[in-house]
Amino acid sequence: MGEETKNNRSRNTALVLIGAGLFLLLDHTIGFFPILAIILVLLGIHRVRSRKERKGYVLIGIGAVILFGDHITIVLSIVLISLGLFFIKSKQVHKDDTYIQKQKLMDSVRLGREPWILRNSSTWYIIGETYIDLSLAILEQRETTVIFQGIVGDVDIKVPDDIGISVTSSVTFGQIQVGNERESGVMNKLTWQSANYEHCDHRVKLVLFYIVGDIKIKVL
Repeated sequence: MGEETKNNRSRNTALVLIGAGLFLLLDHTIGFFPILAIILVLLGIHRVRSRKERKGYVLIGIGAVILFGDHITIVLSIVLISLGLFFIKSKQVHKDDTYIQKQKLMDSVRLGREPWILRNSSTWYIIGETYIDLSLAILEQRETTVIFQGIVGDVDIKVPDDIGISVTSSVTFGQIQVGNERESGVMNKLTWQSANYEHCDHRVKLVLFYIVGDIKIKVL
């Protein structure tokens, strides 16, 4: 059995456990349909990560429609709180105002197939996916800070070993994997820093916060 097959089975098991736990925990507080919506979103994230993007986005979309259709006040509250926290976090983390800030309803970020410039930035979206390979990134500063935050996010970042990396991440529902460290389930937080971070010529500080998310950061 290949390593990828084992990882897929572990991820499926995690999703089933998360779904069952959420149902038992929240059924008597916010009802069945919000729970169903969250499960559909989690399954959609898994599909997207498994390269079945069309089916994944359909599941995520159905989950979002259920939430918006029957519980617009709850969803709107979550969106506004998340966006407010995003602005606060951006000001706290970035040392000055020379950074790029973006807010989108839906977004797909794919960088790394050709040389590109990595700059200080903050990005927020309701639903989105982020694939970044830092192997071809051009780093103009010794330290670059990048924030990704939102409601539903699928994040896959690859970091070469010649770049120092610091990660601060939080996912309310889902999983986080950085190097060999992994957290999954509910209310996950993971802080990680590479051994060479303080001594590298170039280093990247990643700050990641999602309500529902699947974060995977590989150090090559």
